[in-house]
Amino acid sequence: MVNVLELPEEEFIYPGTRACAGCSMALIYRIALKALGKNTIITVPASCLTVLHGMQGFCTTKVSVLHTPFATTGASASGIVASLEEKGLDKDINVVAFAGDGGTVDIGIQSLSGAVERGTNFIFACYDNEAYMNTGVQRSGSTPPGAFSTTTPDGKTGYKKNMPKILEAHGTPYVATAISSYPLDLYEKFSKAKNIYGPKYIHILAPCPPGWGYEPKDSIKIGRLAVQTGFWPLYEVIEGNFQLSKDSKRFLDPSKRKPIEEYLTIQKRFRNISEEIIVNYREYIDNLWEEIKKRIKE
Repeated sequence: MVNVLELPEEEFIYPGTRACAGCSMALIYRIALKALGKNTIITVPASCLTVLHGMQGFCTTKVSVLHTPFATTGASASGIVASLEEKGLDKDINVVAFAGDGGTVDIGIQSLSGAVERGTNFIFACYDNEAYMNTGVQRSGSTPPGAFSTTTPDGKTGYKKNMPKILEAHGTPYVATAISSYPLDLYEKFSKAKNIYGPKYIHILAPCPPGWGYEPKDSIKIGRLAVQTGFWPLYEVIEGNFQLSKDSKRFLDPSKRKPIEEYLTIQKRFRNISEEIIVNYREYIDNLWEEIKKRIKE
């Protein structure tokens, strides 16, 4: 694995963005752009990332950015790739769609599915803050059980939509999970993805201080707890072959996992969560890791 001293020094995001204090999405974007490099075109739907980029006429990045309507990120990326192929530049420039969970698992799933089915040579990265944070913390298909949102004031019922599995089912050559709290793992996955031909999908959990209800200084701690409790396993699926990432391997042993309560109770969005739902979380995590064990043995 790359070490921190090997990360490129050049920054591709200018200082002074409009991101919230402690925003993990900003860290994800910073690390991803270091891995992707200057020869990159980004397309982004309405989301927190458009806020980070700034008002019309300004942009906080050194790379080219296209803002596109909410439902069209996959189609937008397809058009950019087609244009580069026509000009013979497709081997030299990375095309990356960066969308939140609303623009990925809900509103954007149709254009994403279509782009992948067509075999478009691009990376689709979902930074998943588990609700529509930019418009007031409404629930999304990625909101977890028991979480408060303005549209689920008593806590959401039902589990997150499993987008990595959905993209696996499309036959996507590269699918991975990541999180801002393990930036070297994140960097390596973007570095790997840009060198694989065809559609690539990276689903990144992105803790959100105002939406999740915790102190901005705790963003890294929250993300690490998501992994350490087993709730968010880090892995890659390369041409159908499942590989558990280094930072998650020790959690194959249930005794190494921290209690899920450590992750839930530090977030105000779970302040009214019931014991029944906590028990369901434990069962969900146990079942998730049993499935992972089976995939590793195959």
